[in-house]
Amino acid sequence: MNKFSKLFSNTYINKDLLKKYNILMPKIKRRETIIKNKHKFFDKVVIITGASSGIGKACAFEFADNGAKVILAARRIDELKKVEEKIKKQGGEAISIKTDVKNINDCKKLIDKTIEEYGKIDVLINNAGISMRAVFEDLDLSVIKELMDTNFYGAVYCTKFALPYLLEQKGTVIGISSISGLTPLPGRTGYSASKHAMEGFLNTLRLENIKKGLNVLIVHPGFTSSNIRNMALDKNGQAQKETPRNEEEMMSAEKVAQIITKATLKRERDLILTPQGKLVVWLHKNFPGITDRIILHEMAKEQDSPF
Repeated sequence: MNKFSKLFSNTYINKDLLKKYNILMPKIKRRETIIKNKHKFFDKVVIITGASSGIGKACAFEFADNGAKVILAARRIDELKKVEEKIKKQGGEAISIKTDVKNINDCKKLIDKTIEEYGKIDVLINNAGISMRAVFEDLDLSVIKELMDTNFYGAVYCTKFALPYLLEQKGTVIGISSISGLTPLPGRTGYSASKHAMEGFLNTLRLENIKKGLNVLIVHPGFTSSNIRNMALDKNGQAQKETPRNEEEMMSAEKVAQIITKATLKRERDLILTPQGKLVVWLHKNFPGITDRIILHEMAKEQDSPF
């Protein structure tokens, strides 16, 4: 197991083990490209859900810095206003709309107010999401529903109401998924399920509208430094408040936002972030049994892990 676990590290690849099992490794880019010249999104209208913190907040600053008019959506209106004020102080344009994506009426209101204000939508970033940490055996089923309502149905509702306007602009729908939208993640059954559901929805939406000019981008961040683990729900649906992982070793939300902005500009369809994330996805696709053991071994290292 220790030998296999070293395959999971992006700082060490056991070449003897690769040779023994005849594993041909993929070529992995260590650096993703970012926009060098600003204002590439001048006059574009970009809606970002979950914009009060983490990747959503970072995307708000990055798109605004590139000239976009950003619509900030989240439940915490006070935090949204802080982001809005800072964007405006930096010369950008932003408005805040209090939105709980679990509420279908809030999602419709978000789209309606955007059209009322700007008359179009160029990019919709479905970022709002929550996580969890508990084994399914101990989990209250309300936690699964909470995650599906937020991570999956929130994206479905917002996309449904925004779609006619996005098609008019031949715009882009973005779903902030996760590496665990492509692989399993023990202790996060509800989270992984919601991201897998988002994957199926957005991939099919792309095919349905491929002749209409709609671009669909699915982003798979690895572990990203944000407050998502602090707010992750425990087995009873309460925020765990403390992260079980070392946040300093993760990719920053700002770096993720820079990569997303460039990928949106290039109208890419998939992003898998970090060399480690790319490696895990590739290994799971080609060697699922081995990779399951590697993932479980790594998650067992978390503080107070049930594994």
